Amino acid sequence: MSQVLNEVLLANRNYAADFDKGDLAMPPARHFAILTCMDARLDPAKYAGLSEGDAHVIRNAGGRASDDAIRSLVISYKLLGTSEWFVVHHTDCGMETFTDDIMRDLLGSSLKTSSVDASGWHDCCESGGSAEGKYVDWLTIKDQAESVTEDVIRIRSHPLVPADIPVYGYIYDVKSGQLIEVPTATEAGKAS
Repeated sequence: MSQVLNEVLLANRNYAADFDKGDLAMPPARHFAILTCMDARLDPAKYAGLSEGDAHVIRNAGGRASDDAIRSLVISYKLLGTSEWFVVHHTDCGMETFTDDIMRDLLGSSLKTSSVDASGWHDCCESGGSAEGKYVDWLTIKDQAESVTEDVIRIRSHPLVPADIPVYGYIYDVKSGQLIEVPTATEAGKAS
């Protein structure tokens, strides 16, 4: 058993020993959802003041409005009653450090973990890669405010998203912990 696995199982045993939240309802108590990045530096419970059961938190690389993220938001609304949504990207995001072509090239040469330095991304090996990366839209980010706005517009214009759900756009600053509004995103995400 790995050290990480042991640590997770021990933490779970400690958590479960005093667990008293078995009566929480399935729908989120505060009726909102957050789409945000999987970056380990982001703790939506802390930056949005959440307790267990308060909100849905949907996470992926970059916090992007992928088909699957929109699927989750639609379920959140349609079946579980959320009525407001937040799109939260963040500063210093890894999705800004590469392009689709870079990712496709890296995966084409090797499936091992790559490294990055001042000259760019590098693979350790030149074997065992796959061409399957060519068929994935990696949803990389060039500009945070622009990507937040794009994602809010994509969500707002989706045919399965009701017009009366406001979609807010923010950037989380990893240095200060602050949420910074992206006015163009929030304007685009206004409910009608």
